Amino acid sequence: MLHTFVAYVEDKPGVLTRVASLFRRLNINIISLTVGHSERPGISRMTIVADANDEAGNRIRASLYKLENVVDVDDIGRAPSVTRELALIKVAATASTRSNIFELAEVFRARIVDLAPESLMIEITGVESKIEGLIQVLNETENRVLEVCRSGKMTMRRGHHTSGVLRAMGAGEPDPPKPGNQSLETADNFADNI
Repeated sequence: MLHTFVAYVEDKPGVLTRVASLFRRLNINIISLTVGHSERPGISRMTIVADANDEAGNRIRASLYKLENVVDVDDIGRAPSVTRELALIKVAATASTRSNIFELAEVFRARIVDLAPESLMIEITGVESKIEGLIQVLNETENRVLEVCRSGKMTMRRGHHTSGVLRAMGAGEPDPPKPGNQSLETADNFADNI
């Protein structure tokens, strides 16, 4: 089963190595890993997707909490969330096939971001199946896929807001977290201190 972990980590050298080493020690493969700046200064947001059973998922979450420089961890694989991925796809194109690729990009709500004499580059954002679908259709036609670069999954909970987000929205304080959901409480407490 897939687990999606969102970890807020201090923006310091070596943090990514510690996280990757943890998964290696637990003998669990990382399917997708995305890291970038978060809404908190000096804190990065990691989205890690791993295939593990429930017991291993709980072990991963507990072990991530213990790592130095990890501020907060949440397993949002089963929570209502929005997940997207970005892909850049370079396709071989000739004058005769170019219009077909433009039409295909429009059908998939993608866009052409680079045009060269012998190729063009498509940018597509969406769920994994949408990206896989475009790549499959491109491979079934005479358009040869030359190169693919994918961002990995980016996931965010639907509707849950920390107190810092609610203050920015001018909506006051959030409902208190449910008992036993300490990661949400930790995130709220951390946001209050910023």
